Amino acid sequence: MNFLTDNPALYEAQFPDPEHRAARFLDEQVRRFGGGRSLLDVGCGTGRDAGHLAGLGYDATGIDVSEAMLAYAREHHPKATFARGDMRDFALDRRFDVVTCLDSAMLYCHTNADLAAFLGRCRAHLRPGGLLIAEMRNGAHFLTHPVPEPFTRTVTYAGVVYTSRTELRLDHAAQLLRRRRRWRWPGGEPLEQHSAWRLLFPQELAYFLTVAGFEVLDLFDRPGPRAEPHDGPPLSADRLHLIARLAKDPHHA
Repeated sequence: MNFLTDNPALYEAQFPDPEHRAARFLDEQVRRFGGGRSLLDVGCGTGRDAGHLAGLGYDATGIDVSEAMLAYAREHHPKATFARGDMRDFALDRRFDVVTCLDSAMLYCHTNADLAAFLGRCRAHLRPGGLLIAEMRNGAHFLTHPVPEPFTRTVTYAGVVYTSRTELRLDHAAQLLRRRRRWRWPGGEPLEQHSAWRLLFPQELAYFLTVAGFEVLDLFDRPGPRAEPHDGPPLSADRLHLIARLAKDPHHA
């Protein structure tokens, strides 16, 4: 866990999405590829994407490992369903038309075995022909560009000013982008937390999907809900978006 996932209201203040750009992005991709109306959001966080999609008429379910996030999601988004589950071994005893995984949640699969386990869970929870839609940091960018300089940001919640300083570094051997974040706020003890994301090149990701029984329909860097302005060649920006379809061959089901 980390400080923001333990404090969902602070997470919403730090990373607001008042226009529901992420949920609208998902809806656009589902409509683009005819994905159906039942949807599972893996790593749902505060539930705002699943909740917005439920308001659009989706049968939306979200899973997360954070009990604090799930409690917040259930309170604020009653039209969606939420359950606790780890992305590597969740079991909901049903199948969906669409599985989604946003904001680099997929990259918490740090090893090849983790990634294979996650894709296996997606396969087990998708109907044949169902869609997997994911959005993540792009390894082709972060493994070939200088690491961003340390940065500081502040957010005010309930009258308290929280300050975080974030430092990133590349672990090339493990293909991980490691993060150290230090939090300070008046009256609180300083808090330091560490996390990391697996960095995948587009064709590396496509290989894992093919082995897991998926057909890659599209890989693109922009447009997307968090894509930065970018003038470089295709698939070189800092965000990568994936659309894949589960094979209808029953041997892959």
